[in-house]
Amino acid sequence: MEYVTEYQYDESFQLSVFGGIKMFFKLKKEINYVLYQRRALLILVDIICVVLSSFLALFIRQEANIDLWLWNNYMSIWVVDVIISLLFFIFFKLYRSLWLFASIVELKNIVLAIIGADITKYLIINHVLDVRLPYSWYFIEPALLVLLIGGNRFLYRYIRDYRIRKTQQNKNTGSKISKVMIVGAGRAGNVLLREIKNNVNLNKHVVCMIDDNRAKHGTFMNGVPIVGNRDTIADNVNKYDIDEIIIALPRATAMQRKEIIDICKETKCKLKVVPGVYQLIDGEVKVSKLREVEIDDLLGRNPIKVDIKQIASYVKDQVVMVTGGGGSIGSELCLQIAKQNPKQLIIIDIYENNAYQIQKELESLYPELNLIVRIASIRDFNKMKLIFDEFRPEIIYHAAAHKHVPLMEDSPNEAVKNNVFGTLNIVKLADQYHVKHFVQISTDKAVNPTNIMGATKRICEMLIQAYDRHSKTVYTAVRFGNVLGSNGSVIPLFKKQIARGGPVTVTSPDIIRYFMTIPEAVSLVLQAGVYAKGGEIFILDMGEPVKIDDLARNLIKLSGFTPDVEIPIVYTGLRPGEKLYEELLMNEEGLKKTTNGSIFVGKPIDFNEQAFFDQLEELRIHSQNEDPAIKQCVASIVKTYHPSNV
Repeated sequence: MEYVTEYQYDESFQLSVFGGIKMFFKLKKEINYVLYQRRALLILVDIICVVLSSFLALFIRQEANIDLWLWNNYMSIWVVDVIISLLFFIFFKLYRSLWLFASIVELKNIVLAIIGADITKYLIINHVLDVRLPYSWYFIEPALLVLLIGGNRFLYRYIRDYRIRKTQQNKNTGSKISKVMIVGAGRAGNVLLREIKNNVNLNKHVVCMIDDNRAKHGTFMNGVPIVGNRDTIADNVNKYDIDEIIIALPRATAMQRKEIIDICKETKCKLKVVPGVYQLIDGEVKVSKLREVEIDDLLGRNPIKVDIKQIASYVKDQVVMVTGGGGSIGSELCLQIAKQNPKQLIIIDIYENNAYQIQKELESLYPELNLIVRIASIRDFNKMKLIFDEFRPEIIYHAAAHKHVPLMEDSPNEAVKNNVFGTLNIVKLADQYHVKHFVQISTDKAVNPTNIMGATKRICEMLIQAYDRHSKTVYTAVRFGNVLGSNGSVIPLFKKQIARGGPVTVTSPDIIRYFMTIPEAVSLVLQAGVYAKGGEIFILDMGEPVKIDDLARNLIKLSGFTPDVEIPIVYTGLRPGEKLYEELLMNEEGLKKTTNGSIFVGKPIDFNEQAFFDQLEELRIHSQNEDPAIKQCVASIVKTYHPSNV
């Protein structure tokens, strides 16, 4: 075995470094040589164009008659003519443009350069050199020069584009090119069309466009016909044998987007959408930025808007604690809070995997964030007291809870221990340590509950209302419906079932639910903290409820299959504790608007606090003793809970 001496290593290392530097300068020299070669060729072509346009202008001016005096006059100043033209071409950067992507901007620069040069020529030739040429020559010559200069540039682009297309066709011989329809012949559609045309690796071909503006029908955008409005999508999909539809309407409302997606999903084409107007403003309308159509696109409701400045001023420089910070809602809360520069963010979670994931994500996105992560159970009062004593939180978002309805029906005592008495621990500590704001995450299942999970969350609402009456801490609750994409939500389950080829299981064809996205839920929680005066229950206006059956069928269609044909739907019947519809507001609560039109507040309900806390102590004993009649104990506290009536 041979050993490399230190000297040999240093020498080889030096050789590799110097070799790399030498290769770099050689490559740079070659690149510069090619670049200078192309510019020199372009300048030579422009000189020919300037001289040719000048001669043609004289020829046209003399109506094909040769006047030697005029020809001699021009010959005496042709060098000046060329030099002035080239100087203006250089000033307007005509030799720095990428003519493969030439557009109206390059054409504008050509026209401005030629007009500027023409005015300068008139002043110098007539008034400085005192050479007389017909006045009409100063109008004819620039017009011809625009045609010649612009023509050779765009001819170059056409030839290059043709060669790229040929290369792409040869490369993709034997592979199917996806035929694309773009819905939206506006700015976003134009940008996407140009990128698809110029990118040889996309393997896509735009064959037609759709736009609701009738004035555009029958016209072309970059050679692609605009064939009709949204009502003609299905017919044109069949006519042009479309494989993929791209919805390029970033400024469309949620309802408008839903209407178009409803039409497109019936075609079995792949669907993609431009994310939103902000990507259009930022210049990010690219094929790589397109996303698949998601089920929340079919909700037909604009996302809730919140006052970011209010939220930022509320959270900034505060010590914020999020219990259940590794869950779906909790992790999004942490991400949104981290943006607002809190003094410190404390994450509490019993599940170390979830906590680890959000910890690493926050450390990556916000390296300056003062982040504390603790693995702890909200049931453990002493552990939580140590955490409160160490960090002294000023704002608490309480998202820790057991939330799966069927599982909690089978383990009702665990629901009570965690949801009720875990929450009571945090509520008590918030009062003892003079926390400024406490926000409880609640659910629409707390309204007239038919399951133990909903009933325990109703007790939590009663807890925060009772404590708010006697504490300096501002307690409030936020109530919303099902969250799309959250852990345990129906959408991930449907997607897994579709990926396996079905069947998709729906409990009942008539079951309906309110839905919202995770960002919407978190926006509501953050905004509620700003609005809270104490004891309120905030509710999001989530529009019309959605039938779960429709949700399943739409998801199957968006996946490119036919419901009940390729993917069967099986109705399994309502599960224990489940009801056909959820309510967001109890009848006796009333409803008031906030300054945000999408957020409402229900006023606190009066109840006997002493009796309530006495019942809680009895409930604690029953839950610790694993009482099989725990649901009846809960029903004695929550009068609207009827576990036997689903």
